[in-house]
Amino acid sequence: MKKPIHIYGLSTCPWCRKTKALFTKSGAPFDYVDYDLADEPTQAKIMAELDAAGANGFPFVKVGADIVIGYQPERFAQLLA
Repeated sequence: MKKPIHIYGLSTCPWCRKTKALFTKSGAPFDYVDYDLADEPTQAKIMAELDAAGANGFPFVKVGADIVIGYQPERFAQLLA
């Protein structure tokens, strides 16, 4: 069974767009939310996840229990393998 993939980004972030494009190209199913366009309850949930992970930026990528902060295509490839 594949690990669930969740990606949080910002609508104005070029690295977030690159991350989304990379995962789209991989064919792996994922959920994507633009933090700045989400409603307040969703933003609070995302911020709680970022705080729990000690993250302070976007994109925030969660593949199963693995967390990647920022655009790291090599790490993404490892997690998708």
